[in-house]
Order: sequence, then structure tokens, then C-alpha cells
Amino acid sequence: MHRLFAIIAAAAVLLLTGCATTINSNVTAFHAWPAELPDKSFVFAPTKTQSDSLEYRNYEQLIRTELLRLGFTDTRDGKPATLKVAFNYGVQTATVVVTQPVYDPFWYGSGYGRWGAVRPWGPYDPFWGQPLQQTAFPVFQRLLALSIERTSNGQKLYEVTVESEGSQATLPMAMPYMVRSAFSEFPGPSGVSRYVKLKLDKPGQATTATTTTAQ
Repeated sequence: MHRLFAIIAAAAVLLLTGCATTINSNVTAFHAWPAELPDKSFVFAPTKTQSDSLEYRNYEQLIRTELLRLGFTDTRDGKPATLKVAFNYGVQTATVVVTQPVYDPFWYGSGYGRWGAVRPWGPYDPFWGQPLQQTAFPVFQRLLALSIERTSNGQKLYEVTVESEGSQATLPMAMPYMVRSAFSEFPGPSGVSRYVKLKLDKPGQATTATTTTAQ
């Protein structure tokens, strides 16, 4: 219920402002990351469908960049890797309906009498409600699910889910920020949902992040 209200509130803000300046994500990670892992070589493990996808390759490169930044080692040259990285992504669509009062000059009239606002046909009646209108607009929930496991025995070491709502289905635009959010404070607390807010990049400006632990 709280999440639904949050989605509606965020969507209403986007509707009013018309242009987002941040990418906001809910990040939940579970991990059993070892205190010492000398060899952090990794390889991606795409499905057959993903192997043929140019979109997948684009997101793979984003994740590779973050892993290298964290000290992992890429093994695209065919050497055995200690870790295997897999991920899925997608967009789900929902419809949010916002009910707002409608200003109607014929409803309130143009003057005030002894009892308040005067309609053309008489004084204001508090039992008459203000006219309302409903506006429906789409909200897109962008999803990224990523896991890291040992190649030797399939032991899961890290699982993270990133969810980000927006007024447009712009997954390619949002994915760089969602990937950064997935590795924010890596490996971070296990089993705790965090709210990560990233400002949209400007040329020559570094991205800044704000992280809040969900209550």
C-alpha cells in the first residue's frame, strides 16, 4: 500500500513538473559476500535470446564498467573466470488515475453574499461538492535484476533488484543510473531496501547520489 501511494505521488509530481531531473530507484540486495575474495575475475552468462540482443550488449557494457570500477577483472579473452554475472531487465506499465477539483466560474458565481459565495441561482450551499475531474496517465516501472555467483559450484554471492518508476518508458536512458544504483555501497547491507536518488548527468559534471534506507 505504501509503495502504491509512493508511485502515485511520484507520478503526480512528474505530471505537474513535466520533466524529471533525477532517477529514483528502490534497491534491494541480498548477499553472502566473502570477507576475502582474491580472484574477482568475472564473465557474463547471457541466455540465447540475450546473446542476440544489441540492447543486452549495451547494458552489459554498463555493468562491466561498474564492476571494473569496483576492482573486478574482465575475462573476455576466454580465460576461466571465478564469478559469473547474469541479469534481466524490462518495463511494466500501470495506469494512475488522479482526481482533482475543477475550477468552474459558473459553479461558484462571481460574487459573495451574506452566506458566502453566490451562485447565479442562489447562495453557496456547503452540501454541494466542488466539481471533480479524473486524469489517467501511464506510469512505467523499470526493472533490473542482477546476480553474481561462483562459476565452480553456482553459489550465489550477490543478488540485487532495482526498481525505478517514471512517466516514460525510457529504459535505455534510465539504465546507466539503475546500474550505478545496483552497485551503490557494494556489497552494502544484505536484505535491506534502499532508496537511491541520482541526478541526471550534465556534460562535464559528475553524478551525485543520495541513498536512504527504507523504513
